[in-house]
Amino acid sequence: MARTPRLPKPTAAELDLLRAIWRLGPSTAREVHQALRDERPDLQPATVLRLLQVMHGKGLVVRDESQRSHVYAAAQPQDALQTNLLGDLIQKVFSGSGKALVLAALDGHVSVREREEIRRLLQESGEPASGAGRKGHA
Repeated sequence: MARTPRLPKPTAAELDLLRAIWRLGPSTAREVHQALRDERPDLQPATVLRLLQVMHGKGLVVRDESQRSHVYAAAQPQDALQTNLLGDLIQKVFSGSGKALVLAALDGHVSVREREEIRRLLQESGEPASGAGRKGHA
């Protein structure tokens, strides 16, 4: 049986850069650094460039070298990478149980407002929120 290729896993610092690129779109190292200045004042421009180069080598970003300043873009959409990382977390930490992940997340990590939003989303998707059957639509 053929194995699916393992997708690269970003470090915490690499995730910071990816979040900036997803927010900005394709960007130069300078633009990524400027976008992260407020939340990461310790991050130096040379560090951003080096991280982007490493990320390119790992396949996390693609690089357009047609201009003097290289432009970097995320190799995967944000939701695809999040789904991949979540799958790994579920396997490694929760023995493959999505239910265990959800219960752990709900145990002190979700506000009342977020719980209500989750309940509403479950009802809209056709899933009963509390084991009871669905009632009429609004």
